[in-house]
Amino acid sequence: MLLSIALTTVGALAPRRPAAAPSPLGRGDSLPKGLRTVRLPSPGNPLVAIRLLFQVGAADDPAGKDGLAALTAAMLGSAGTQRRSWAEVLNALYPMAAEIQTYGDKDAFVFEGTVHRDNLAAFADLLAEQILTPRFADEDFTRHRQDALDFLTKTLRGNDDEDLGKQAFAALMFKGHPYGHPTAGTVSGLQAITLDDVRRFYTAMFTQDRLIVGVAGGYPDDFPETFAARFSALPAKGKPRKRLPPAPSKSSGVVIVDKDARANAVSMGHLLDITRADDDFYPLYLAGSYLGEHRTFNGLLMVELRQKRGLNYGDYTYVENFIQDGGTTFPLTNIARRQQHFEIWLRPVAPQTATFAIRGALFELDRLVREGIPAAGFQATREFLLHYVDLWAQDPSRRLGYAIDALVYGKDIASELKARLPTMTKVQVDRAIRKHLDPRRLSIAIVSDNAAALRAQLLSGKPTPMTYDTQDTPAEILEQDKAIERFPLPVTPSRVKIVSAGVLFEK
Repeated sequence: MLLSIALTTVGALAPRRPAAAPSPLGRGDSLPKGLRTVRLPSPGNPLVAIRLLFQVGAADDPAGKDGLAALTAAMLGSAGTQRRSWAEVLNALYPMAAEIQTYGDKDAFVFEGTVHRDNLAAFADLLAEQILTPRFADEDFTRHRQDALDFLTKTLRGNDDEDLGKQAFAALMFKGHPYGHPTAGTVSGLQAITLDDVRRFYTAMFTQDRLIVGVAGGYPDDFPETFAARFSALPAKGKPRKRLPPAPSKSSGVVIVDKDARANAVSMGHLLDITRADDDFYPLYLAGSYLGEHRTFNGLLMVELRQKRGLNYGDYTYVENFIQDGGTTFPLTNIARRQQHFEIWLRPVAPQTATFAIRGALFELDRLVREGIPAAGFQATREFLLHYVDLWAQDPSRRLGYAIDALVYGKDIASELKARLPTMTKVQVDRAIRKHLDPRRLSIAIVSDNAAALRAQLLSGKPTPMTYDTQDTPAEILEQDKAIERFPLPVTPSRVKIVSAGVLFEK
């Protein structure tokens, strides 16, 4: 990947990376007032991708105003400007066959789009107009705030049990932490936000020192600098970022979300003290892929729980925050966090087998920590990743996303894996597993339609045997099931709570 960066200071995510360490990304030059740019030229490509990443996210929400960062971003990317209404913005985009997409997370929001180079100037003008001269109209504010409230109270609580489980898990694991509420906010937080709050947050947070401008594809040579220089109109510096607390040494317990649900969604994990900026991240990444690569049968949990036992749809593991990019198997780029976490996600399981599935995942995690990664599993996962990473960036926009993430972290995940995997050893992976993964620290969230019965089952300590519909289950599976059905659960009565879905994310 050819990468050219104009850079004055890099916003480091992890204090473990020495401040004086040389950037692996190459030498750059300075733009007015230190604006950072990432350039990925591809002269033969007729498309141009643009990304504006602001290191502003839900972690910056003021107390009592949860959702302000996301609402402000929506008012920039999907609302009118001083010159045009939102309808007029859409009309302007239509003949370009382009759109402006806005998304974000705890520490960043991005505004991005891809356009044919013949329409680049017009698209760039419109995107700059959106960010630099927002209209902040009452009708746009009302629309976006109601959309956020509907997401929390209707979509999340009512229609998306998988995401509900993940959000409940995050709220449990990050309790009292700046990451502890959904990026969309909370009901009381959104109701407390005013349009004046949005205006003030925009001025204080969407500033030059938090901005990275990225351009990829077949753009004119002088376009990146000319385009980036337009954002010197933003304030030079924003408010200091909130400090993040260290990862806790103990589990936050278990939360069972009680709601009308046909299946149980399960998320479990704990905070980590490393990110892509740390050397240990890369052997730990291989371990996570071995345990459960997203939406592939490369992962052990997918094979053991779904393929061999038919328990559910998917069983995945992550060693950093994962948000799926549309219908792909890949993560969104530009959702970098200063603090990451380990997570196992069991996509909905039939209620009668939910506890067995949880025990199955814990059984495999415990074995991985105690015994290390099997030699054959290490070799197969290393070979898989050496080829799989080449699929992560198949278009200019995703390549640009990864290049921006490389600037933020100080390391490019694809390049690092390609360089490290050939000489990575099982000993290094086992050391990273033992150092950073701890089944005793797991927080667990479960969505269930019979929370009281599930709580009683979890606390009883009694075996939860698996019953199969067919008579030809292999003997070795049945023998292993005997160990799984009795596997101890990390639960105590005081740490298993039931909460109604109807009150989640109120405040």
